[in-house]
Amino acid sequence: MYGVSAQSLEEQLEFATRTSLSYELLNDSGFQLIKALHLPTFEFQSRVFVKRLAFVASKGAIEKVFYPVFPPNQNAETVLNYLRGRNERDVSAPEEDHAVLLRSDLKE
Repeated sequence: MYGVSAQSLEEQLEFATRTSLSYELLNDSGFQLIKALHLPTFEFQSRVFVKRLAFVASKGAIEKVFYPVFPPNQNAETVLNYLRGRNERDVSAPEEDHAVLLRSDLKE
């Protein structure tokens, strides 16, 4: 599982350390992934933020999207439960499946 955020790398490192993230956090401060996937964004105090969502990608395609995310503190577990159930139904599920959590840049 990966997390993606448009925050600066410094902000991401601080967040990951402070919250003891259990997954890797990838940087998209240039909004390349966000723009390529046409992900939902919003503006606040003259800054652009990506709305919180999660998706599962399998074999290079998005298979499942979790949006809107509520409550945010349960999103990772919701995605993991989806993956566990999916993998129980399909014992041949490829190991290259990935879940991606996109979070807003607002401080938590």
